[in-house]
Amino acid sequence: MRLTALRPFLLAATVLTSPALAQEAPAPRIQDVAPAPPPPLIVVGEGEETPAPTIDAIPRVWSPSPRDEMGRTAYGLFLSGRSAMSLGDFEQGSAFLSAVQTLTPEQPSVTEQATTAALLAGDLSYAARAASSDASLSAAIGEAAELVSAVLDFERGEARRANIRLKADPVSAPHARAGALVSPWIAAAAGDWETALAEPNPTGDPLVVVFGRYNRAQLLERRRRYDEAEQALRALIDNPRTAPIFRVPYGEFLERRGRRDEALAVYHAAIAQGSPDPTLTLARERAASRGRPPALPSLREGAAEALTIAARQASAENAGQFAVVYLRLAVALDRTPETLYLLGQTAAQEEDLRDLGLSVLAQVPEQPADIHAAAQVQRGLTLAAEERNEEALAAFQAAQRSAPEDARIAQVSAGQLMQLERYDEALAILNGPLLNTVDQTPDIRFLRGAAYESLGRIPEAEAELWTALQSAPNEPVYLNYLGYLWVDSGTRVAEGAEMIARAHAADPEDGNIQDSLGWAQFRQGQYEIAVETLEQAVAKEPANAEINDHLGDAYWMVGRRREAGFQWNRVLTLDADAERRAAVERKLAEGLTPEASVGAGL
Repeated sequence: MRLTALRPFLLAATVLTSPALAQEAPAPRIQDVAPAPPPPLIVVGEGEETPAPTIDAIPRVWSPSPRDEMGRTAYGLFLSGRSAMSLGDFEQGSAFLSAVQTLTPEQPSVTEQATTAALLAGDLSYAARAASSDASLSAAIGEAAELVSAVLDFERGEARRANIRLKADPVSAPHARAGALVSPWIAAAAGDWETALAEPNPTGDPLVVVFGRYNRAQLLERRRRYDEAEQALRALIDNPRTAPIFRVPYGEFLERRGRRDEALAVYHAAIAQGSPDPTLTLARERAASRGRPPALPSLREGAAEALTIAARQASAENAGQFAVVYLRLAVALDRTPETLYLLGQTAAQEEDLRDLGLSVLAQVPEQPADIHAAAQVQRGLTLAAEERNEEALAAFQAAQRSAPEDARIAQVSAGQLMQLERYDEALAILNGPLLNTVDQTPDIRFLRGAAYESLGRIPEAEAELWTALQSAPNEPVYLNYLGYLWVDSGTRVAEGAEMIARAHAADPEDGNIQDSLGWAQFRQGQYEIAVETLEQAVAKEPANAEINDHLGDAYWMVGRRREAGFQWNRVLTLDADAERRAAVERKLAEGLTPEASVGAGL
C-alpha cells in the first residue's frame, strides 16, 4: 500500500519541521528527582478512568428540579453542559454548568465540574468564586482555584492581599510548583522583599529550585543588587546541566550592565560548543551590532513567565489541562503573542481541548510574523489531525504568507497539497527554489517522488524515491513506497518484495506495510501465506478499503470464494475511491479474472 500509508508519514514530517513545535518545546526537565505526573483536572467523557476523585455523573438531589428564569431545569442544563464539554466546547459547557451551580449550590459535583469548565474556558473569576464557596472540592480543583484567586488579586492590583493569602496558605499539590514559582513575584509587587528574595528550598522540587534561583536573580537585579544577581546567574551557567537554559539570560544581564564584550564571549562560547539554541545566534547578532538588550521583565511579566515555565513542565508530564490553566493565568497577566500561541498550542495537543486550541491560535496577531506563522502551522497540524484538510491547507498557506522564506513551512504546505491530491501544485512547491536545493533532505525527495508517481510520471518518481532511499536506506516508509511501486506494477517484484520485507522488519506494527508485504507474497504466487499476512493487516487496519480488497483477492486465489465476496462487499461500505469501487463491483459480478492477478509467480 502506498498512498494511505503516506498520511501518517506526512503528519510526522510536518511535526518534525514545524516551527511551532521547534520553537516551543517544553522546558528542559531536571532529572535528579523526577516528580510524579499530576492527575488531570477532570475527565470530561463518560466511562473514562482518571486518578482524580470520583465525581457523580448526576447530582443526587433533583427533586423538585429547580428551574432558571427561562424555565430550563437544572437537570437539563447539567446534561447540556456535560454534552458541550464532551464535544470540547468549554465556553458553552461553562455557561450551562455555572447556571446549574447557581441553581444547586449544594451539589459538590456540579461545583467541581462547573469550576473545571470555567478554568479551561478562561472564566477565571467565576472559577475562583465558585471554588471558594465549596470546601469539599478535590485538591486538583480547589488548589487550582486558590492559585487563580491569588493571581487575579495580583492582576487587579491587590498584590498585598494575594501575598497574605499565599503566605498563610501556600498553594498545595498538585499545583504547588506553579504556586511556588509565581509567589516571589507577587511578594515583590506587595513590597515584601524578604519573601520575594528568599532562597528556594534546595531539597524541594528540582524545577522550582532551578527556576526559583533564576527568578531570584531577576528580582535581585530589579533591586539593583547586581553583584548578587550575577552570582546567582553564574551559579546556573557554571552547572553543565542548567547552563544551556541560562546562558542567554546571563548574557542579557551582562548587556544591560554595559558589558557587551563579556556577553559576546558567553554567546560565542556556547555556539562553539554546538548549542542548537537559535536564540543564541540572535543574541550574538544583537550584541555584535550594539543593539538594545532585552529589558528586565516587569513584575507582571516575570509572574507570567513563571506560570509559563510551570505550564511547560506540566505539559511535559502529560498534564495538559493543568498547563492550560497556568497559561490562562499567564495571558491574564501579560497577553503577548508568544503566550497566546503557547496556550493555543498546548490546548491543541490535548484531544479534548482541540477546539479551544484552534480558537486561541486564531487570535494570535499577524505580528511578530514568526509567531503568527508558528500559530498557523499549529492550526494546520491540528486541523489535519482531524482530517479537515482544506482548512489545514488554508492555515499552512497563511503561515507561508507570514514567513515566505521558511522552507519548513513550504514543505508542510506541499505535504498538505499531497493529501488533497493536488499533485501539480505540490510539485510546484517541491521543485521551487526553497526546497529544490543541493542540500535538500530525503523527505523532500520522497514527497517529490510520491507526487510524480501519483501523476503517472514513473521514471521521475523512481529516480526521486531511489535517491531518497540512498540517503536513508533503513527508512521503512521509503522502502515500503518504492517496493510497493515495483511489486504492484509487476516490474521488479522480487526486489520490491525484499524492500517491503525490510520495511516490515523495521516497523512490524504498521498495518499498511504489512499489507504491502502480503500483496508482495500474492504477486509472487504465495497465496496461502499472503492470506495470513493480509488477515493480520486487516486486523490492524480494519477500516482500510485497499487492505480488505487485497484480502478478498487472496481468499479467492485459495478457493475461499464466499469469504472473498464478503471482503469485497465490505470494501463497498468503506471509504473507497471510485476506481476501486468499480473494480470491486466487477469482481463481485465476475470473480477474480486472470488479469487481476497478473504478476503471480514472478
